[in-house]
Amino acid sequence: MMDGPVIIVGAGHAGYQVAASLRQTGFAERICLINDEAHLPYQRPPLSKAYIKGSAGPESLMFRPEKFYQDQRIELIAGRAVSIDRSERKVLLASGETLAYGHLVLATGARNRLLDLPNANLPDVKYLRILDESEALRAIIPSKARVVVIGAGFIGLEFAATARIKGLEVDVLELAPRVMARAVTAEVSEYFQARHREAGIRIHLGVQATSIEAQGGKDTGNVTGVSLSDGRHLPADLVVVGVGVLPNIELAAEAGLPVAAGIIVDEYLSTADLNISAIGDCALFASPRFGGSLRLESVQNATDHARCLAARLTGDRKPYDGHPWFWSDQGDDKLQIAGLTTGYDRVVLRGDPAKKAFSAFCYKGDKLLGIESINRAGDHMFGRRLQGMNRSITPEQAADESFDLKSALS
Repeated sequence: MMDGPVIIVGAGHAGYQVAASLRQTGFAERICLINDEAHLPYQRPPLSKAYIKGSAGPESLMFRPEKFYQDQRIELIAGRAVSIDRSERKVLLASGETLAYGHLVLATGARNRLLDLPNANLPDVKYLRILDESEALRAIIPSKARVVVIGAGFIGLEFAATARIKGLEVDVLELAPRVMARAVTAEVSEYFQARHREAGIRIHLGVQATSIEAQGGKDTGNVTGVSLSDGRHLPADLVVVGVGVLPNIELAAEAGLPVAAGIIVDEYLSTADLNISAIGDCALFASPRFGGSLRLESVQNATDHARCLAARLTGDRKPYDGHPWFWSDQGDDKLQIAGLTTGYDRVVLRGDPAKKAFSAFCYKGDKLLGIESINRAGDHMFGRRLQGMNRSITPEQAADESFDLKSALS
């Protein structure tokens, strides 16, 4: 078992979970959770889904009340880490305070990729990743009539569906030839494109924004529309940007730790410095299961990383071998993904898209890589259980509705 304080930089899903799991596994020494947001640690997924749609306050998102941290002796430190002194094992905060560590956990997450366009810094150009951004959007929506959403990934489409439900006219721009192109199969993309268009959302594919038009001052003007690469102009009084994220690797890089498309860690989630680990969205981790290194942005990955690391720090050293899964709520449809489908060469549908409930079983050869399910939670849970058992079913079995999926689990 490791000796000395554990200092955790970042209080998102990964940071919160490693602190909680350390206490659950018997770690008795000091734990500090450095939080650079003015809220208790909170859940992020509802920010673009239920939270922005509803009326509940920020407290509905919190993992735990403040008393939990007091009872568990988890010190919540409001502030921002600015440098790491690896030789002295200390973290320097922006306030000037230093924290000594026995082990340092970098759970620094990711940040919005910013739009590099004229007028992109105007007040009516919004992003949606943290609670303050969701709060700002929730406050402004009632006064807006027409929104242009830049980016048709999960966040962009989740917000677009919510904005449409709230009565706004909605246009979605996507440079790729289909929505969610990097995340799902063409069959699932086509379904969601049709569903959003049925709801009255206008989706523009193969185009990008070239400028945001506005009236008024450079920093205070009102958005009037968005110009497109094909020469068109879309009127709008609100722009919401969802063009991906960048991992927060700077703190690690400045400390001399190897980084690439994330903070590089091994299969045990350790950096090149054995006293420092990285977990969650910021970590580029070695994966024996998938035969390389990958960085995943999901609650599952963050929480499972955290549990694996907490176990290692308290004496149970095992490589990380999580089974990825994801979800997205868009309007009345729930998309759930079990596995990583990168590299698939065959898609088998189970169920009927016309009935708004089907799954896309993705294969490479005869090996099942993953399942994308729409409104079929049973298929999703089957996929997660099957992956946990390192099993597969044939494409013919997947396509045959009379085949009992449960029989593959016995």
